[in-house]
Amino acid sequence: MNATTRLHELGQSLWLDNITRDLLSSGALKRYCTDFSVTGLTSNPTIFDKAIKNSTAYDEALHRKDKEGQNGEQVFFELALEDLTQAAALFRPVHEATGGIDGWVSLEVSPLLANDAGATVEAAKRLHAQAQCSNLFIKIPGTSAGVEAIEESIFAGVPVNVTLLFSCEQYIAAADAYCRGIQRRIDAGLDPKIASVASIFVSRLDKAVMDKVSPTLRNRLGIAISGQVYKAYRERLASTGWRKLADAGALSQRLLWASTGTKDPQLPQSYYIEALAAPDTINTIPEKTLLAYSKDGAVNGVMREDGGNSETMLADFAKAGVDIQALAAQLQLEGAQSFTKSWADLMAVIASKSEQLHSPVSVGG
Repeated sequence: MNATTRLHELGQSLWLDNITRDLLSSGALKRYCTDFSVTGLTSNPTIFDKAIKNSTAYDEALHRKDKEGQNGEQVFFELALEDLTQAAALFRPVHEATGGIDGWVSLEVSPLLANDAGATVEAAKRLHAQAQCSNLFIKIPGTSAGVEAIEESIFAGVPVNVTLLFSCEQYIAAADAYCRGIQRRIDAGLDPKIASVASIFVSRLDKAVMDKVSPTLRNRLGIAISGQVYKAYRERLASTGWRKLADAGALSQRLLWASTGTKDPQLPQSYYIEALAAPDTINTIPEKTLLAYSKDGAVNGVMREDGGNSETMLADFAKAGVDIQALAAQLQLEGAQSFTKSWADLMAVIASKSEQLHSPVSVGG
């Protein structure tokens, strides 16, 4: 039994943090499901930017959409939904077998909307309706505007993957928004079974402080914050308030570990996967990390529900001058800016490829 199967049997879902048309057409994604217990996937603007830029697999569709007079965002979302609905069909048996808990794919709203709650909600509703896909999450960042959009989107019946969370406080704000949206649905006599996940970005925390702390603290902040978040997650699931929502038919907002590929070349690629083994959570894993972990990884126990030594470790970071709340806010801002840059690159790639393919000579090869 390989390590990925052991994690799956432990109760942790393994999702692939990647999607490309080649991954689908080659059968690689289907093979990952069979061989490595992959039961879902996530995407973001950076992933799609690289996928379209580095492959000819999208050229025929780009040419067709160009002839139809489509461009920019419209083209991207149609291309993305073509990929994601195909992947979603592969995961649908898992989705149905788990009662909607597992088997999800994710599509991000335009990062240009990160500070506009109203526009984010409208985009989330539009994309969800356009997809007509029962196991598609719409990704919304956990910014202050995003928190408002999360509540409204959940109330509107849109499944949400909350992204760009870097602290326990940011997680709690996102979880509270989800619960408010569900409570409003219950109060309105609507079905409370609207799924959501909350995505904690782990390795980016360690990269941010790598040159600012002593060697004994390097690569420990992400796991310490994850331990603190996991404790809060477990306490929420055991709370009276949550039990009331669950008894009304609500699904728990599952905790998802994101950014679990290592940024420090001195670390083994399985570092975060092994440290974040926990039941009732998800780990969305870069393809390179998944392949390395399936070959050389191990399951060395599970995360402690009481957070283990996370508070002690976080106190050590505070003594070292790390302001975790300020850092989390900065990383959330930088994450949104990074996705905005990828979005601009993505629009430029689509425009450039469409222009090249507009020529009959280019299409003919």
